[in-house]
Amino acid sequence: MSRADPSTPSGLAGRLRGWGPAVAMAARNLRRNRVRTALAVLGVCIGVLAVAALGIFGNVLALGAQDAIGDIGTQVVVSPNADAGVESLSDADVADIRRAVGGPAVVPLHSDNAVVSGQSAQQFATIYGVEEPALAFEAAEGRLPERHRQGAIVGAGVAEDLGVGPGDTVGIGGAQVRVVAVLVESQTFSPVAPDDAVFLPESAFSADGYGRVLVVAESGEAARAAADDIRAEVNAREERVELFELVAIVDEINGFFGLLSTFLLGLGAISLVVAGVSILNVMLMSTVERRQEIGVMRAVGVTRRDVLRVLLAEAGLIGAAGAAAGTLLTVLLVAGLVVSTPEVDAALALDPTNGRYLLLALGFGVGVGLVSGAYPAWKAANERPVEALRS
Repeated sequence: MSRADPSTPSGLAGRLRGWGPAVAMAARNLRRNRVRTALAVLGVCIGVLAVAALGIFGNVLALGAQDAIGDIGTQVVVSPNADAGVESLSDADVADIRRAVGGPAVVPLHSDNAVVSGQSAQQFATIYGVEEPALAFEAAEGRLPERHRQGAIVGAGVAEDLGVGPGDTVGIGGAQVRVVAVLVESQTFSPVAPDDAVFLPESAFSADGYGRVLVVAESGEAARAAADDIRAEVNAREERVELFELVAIVDEINGFFGLLSTFLLGLGAISLVVAGVSILNVMLMSTVERRQEIGVMRAVGVTRRDVLRVLLAEAGLIGAAGAAAGTLLTVLLVAGLVVSTPEVDAALALDPTNGRYLLLALGFGVGVGLVSGAYPAWKAANERPVEALRS
């Protein structure tokens, strides 16, 4: 007896037992309709590209905003509550704040305004009195003293406008003060605005109390906990202080960009839904055209489960091929933007967190293929062989 031809239904009857043979047959069936298959794959590819690219675009915007915001979420500004009749914060208030927050640095500040003159220019600036500047600021030139006893520490903007640096003198309120350091230019918003300020020793101020206290934590969570501790302990009996939590601004910004990313992903998902309809159409047309073939397979012993496997494998292969192509195109697109567009920050575009959008789009593409092929596969597998052969 001759061996059954594996390309015929009778040959397949003894071989379709599991996903391996089903996938092989599915691949052969897809090659028989190359144009239709290619169009379905192209639809999935475009959908996956849209989801991945828009997701990465939204994530890059969020990362860029976080980078621009910098460390403002680690600061809490404590001010006297004027509504409660508190005009300034005393040394006892500062001690209470330090005791309440524990680890974070507490920097009390005197504040005033004055005209500051340099070698060839002058400008109006905020003048702060600070004892331990190194707790909250960094020097770009010169060195910040552990205890600020003499000299002036100049913000980057003031130093640039007046053309002064360490060793030069500036005029403040009619007195000449030697510059001991210039601060690093601030890359983020700060309520103290150090770029446009000059910092003097506390002894330069005659006021007894402080205008504000700056609490600097290591993280946003630590800053939020410090603010809660100040409310619980310093304001236990009366609201002596008001708090401005910069982490709240960061939370709002992050929430906005999270919503934007979700919106962009939704736009991309519409493309994948359209691709899913395309796959559904392809699979339905395929099952109609191959109705007699499927009937013969069932008649010679191929089980419903095997027919279901073959048709699901076809839909899955379309989804997988389109998803893989779309993911590859997204990677090439991002790489091309990084290389050709200097304005795009390579570190943000290549951030590892962008990988989750590639995986999401890849999985979504394959899932769309399987879901779209589920009904045609179920319909074909459950059709009676006699009715299929009569058509």
